[in-house]
Amino acid sequence: MADERRGQRPAGNGGGSRGTGRGGAGGSRGGSTSGRGGAPGRGGSSAGKPSRGGSASGKPGRDGKPGERSSKPYGKSGDGRTSDRGGQKSYDRGGKPGARRDSRGGDRPYSRDRREAGEKGPRTADQERYDGPEFPEGITGKELDRSVSAQLKGLPEKLAARVARHLAAAGALIDTDPETAYQHTLAARARASRLAVVREAAGEAAYAAGHYAEALSELRAAKRMNGVPDYIPIMADCHRALGQPEQALKLAKSPSVANFSPEAKAEMTIVESGARRDMGQMDAALRTLELAPLMHKSRASWVVRLRYAYADTLLAAGREEDALAWFHRTHAIDSDEITDAAERAEALERKRD
Repeated sequence: MADERRGQRPAGNGGGSRGTGRGGAGGSRGGSTSGRGGAPGRGGSSAGKPSRGGSASGKPGRDGKPGERSSKPYGKSGDGRTSDRGGQKSYDRGGKPGARRDSRGGDRPYSRDRREAGEKGPRTADQERYDGPEFPEGITGKELDRSVSAQLKGLPEKLAARVARHLAAAGALIDTDPETAYQHTLAARARASRLAVVREAAGEAAYAAGHYAEALSELRAAKRMNGVPDYIPIMADCHRALGQPEQALKLAKSPSVANFSPEAKAEMTIVESGARRDMGQMDAALRTLELAPLMHKSRASWVVRLRYAYADTLLAAGREEDALAWFHRTHAIDSDEITDAAERAEALERKRD
């Protein structure tokens, strides 16, 4: 999920896919909570991407509903009998034999009595988050990539099945309903907050839904747990969204970036260039992209997005003729139409005429 979600955030300087956002596309780590099997997706990344899914979306990892207290009967007092101490009946403070009173002075009903009476109070916000949204029809949890499912095997069987369904639901919804996808990952996190794959999913779903501070927190947690640097580009883009381009540039200079795959490097380059634009450093933004393999012979989505980001930055710098040429070069290899390069080129041509 991570790889594909990165760079999809709408609005912002820096190019990317259709509806563009900041950032670029990245490669998949081989598994994703979305269960899409790592196939390349919109914007160039993996489908399950580190869950773009997946590498989908906390409360304590308890398997029971939080906030639900049970009033445990004390001895046998619940049946109305009283004890006999030296011939004296024990009375409560109100003088009524055999009655229990709560701290507020009222008769305290037992949980058993409430259940038998069928009384149910309104769910708290924590309970709603723990329960999560309704599952989409047909989602069983078996849709997850096997590498993701393997990470859930340390959980009790029923708990693992529930977490798997939430992660699979998040992967299925992240493109069409990212907010609901995020809520599914919160439900998974409430049950299994110590699993890196769950925190990764929550981070990527939060990013897709526009909750950038939450996304940054979750991805940091995932990185601490598994040591994987793949989250750096999306973390940097979160800093951009939060108005912290300097922090984005610090992440772009991380030593681990040198070992990234071409896809992930392209993604990091687009985010870095966007951060330079945020700071008003247009020339530096252009140089950052010009050092990337813009003329790579591949038609992979990461090449498409690099070219699109360069064209967009040229236009922002006032170089319309050069921007037009690069929008055309982008469209020439954008067979999946992941960008709106054709429309941008047409608009510039009309303006020129």
